[in-house]
Amino acid sequence: MAKIRTRFAPSPTGRMHVGNLRTALYAYLIAKHEGGDFLLRIEDTDQERYVEGAVDIIYRTLAKTGLIHDEGPDKDGGCGPYVQSERMAKGLYMEYAKKLIEKGEAYYCFCDKERLSTLKSSVNEDSDVEISHYDKHCLKLTKEEVQAKLDAGIPYVIRQNNPTEGTTSFNDVIFGEITVENSELDDMILIKSDGYPTYNFANVVDDHLMNITHVVRGCEYLSSSPKYNRLYEAFGWDIPVYVHCPLITDENHKKLSKRSGHSSYEDLLEQGFVTEAIVNYVAMLGWSPEGNTEILSLDELIKEFDYTKINKSPAVFDIVKLKWLNGEYIKNMPDDEYYELALPYVKQAVKKELDYKKIADLVKTRIEVFPDILEKIDFFDELPDYDVAMYTHKKMKTNSENSLQALTELLPRLEELNDYSIPAIEETIMFYIKEKEIKNGQGLWPVRTAVSGKQSTPGGAYEIMNILGKEESLRRIKVGIDMLTKAVNEQN
Repeated sequence: MAKIRTRFAPSPTGRMHVGNLRTALYAYLIAKHEGGDFLLRIEDTDQERYVEGAVDIIYRTLAKTGLIHDEGPDKDGGCGPYVQSERMAKGLYMEYAKKLIEKGEAYYCFCDKERLSTLKSSVNEDSDVEISHYDKHCLKLTKEEVQAKLDAGIPYVIRQNNPTEGTTSFNDVIFGEITVENSELDDMILIKSDGYPTYNFANVVDDHLMNITHVVRGCEYLSSSPKYNRLYEAFGWDIPVYVHCPLITDENHKKLSKRSGHSSYEDLLEQGFVTEAIVNYVAMLGWSPEGNTEILSLDELIKEFDYTKINKSPAVFDIVKLKWLNGEYIKNMPDDEYYELALPYVKQAVKKELDYKKIADLVKTRIEVFPDILEKIDFFDELPDYDVAMYTHKKMKTNSENSLQALTELLPRLEELNDYSIPAIEETIMFYIKEKEIKNGQGLWPVRTAVSGKQSTPGGAYEIMNILGKEESLRRIKVGIDMLTKAVNEQN
């Protein structure tokens, strides 16, 4: 059996869309699962869509996600160049297009835009949608007429010569056998008027010359595959294994677009997701491993991945599910790595000179994405305005009166305390609770409310007071006493 070789062939048009990342990931997993090669090829033949700096984004994304290519523009494996514009400069595509002309499988087309605009016709009688189907006008030109036009410098394209009768079938691993009427196959352009090959032609030539055995791409290319196959057959080349991935939709079952706000890898990084969680989640967009395992490292994905089990139904990009998965990765992250990623958010929320490490540790198991840190710890920087009604908690059996009593009686004990370590604070408060024979919540809830001003906090009263320190903790408790005193007086 031939060694499996897959490729990722992105166009440098900006940030890497989640769908493109999945294509790269699946191509990588298919190759690595079988000990094969994964190639990177830059398809830059569409100069109008080229975005400066986009090639760097491709390299950076593949490096960060661990999808390391075996061959590419920076790693020549003997099939280079791996950039299509460089291959075009060698006259490669024109050479193969002319071979097709000699075989009668392609032809020169000199029609101008004005004539082409007259070829539009409805898809069917009931449809308002119009398509442009070329009518093979220039196929009727004699060799002498063609040469005369070439000599006169008349602009041209080279078109594929597809049959108009019969059918063409091909097999896809995911979607099975697909048959199309040849009358639906337009004579697609192979070489554009600027001399550049179209994506459709270049990728067939390149895939063959680079010995690609498995072609992974989105299901939007299913309709073009019969035309690709006719090219392979015209050249007498082996047809690769096709793996067309299912559509990725948003929660409303619409195609995932840039407007969704989380359609690219870099969008997700900026929103506080970690690379490992993104890769893990993207792998599950159309595929799932045996069993109920949902958290898989890249190495585990390589071991488990079976491309024949990819689902053809559209995959829903569920941001809620991704957040949950991301939270699991954060929980299991090494402390040093976690702290490095959390620190910018802690510094943004807390400007005071406090122990950032302790603050970050408090929220590690309580966040799903790193920006969640901001609203969970902002009270460390400044005591927020809060409603005195927060002291009343049915489950804790607290109200304004007993909360005021607890804070007032605890204050002098906490003022006398010089050691503001967690064990010392805990011992002081718990001693008070036992002495007064009250529920734990009746002592702890008022203190936590006073020092945080929040209904829920990462960590309890002891941890918060330890981080705030003695002076600030006491100041906040006194604020709480003043608020409660006023509230009780107004009630009475």
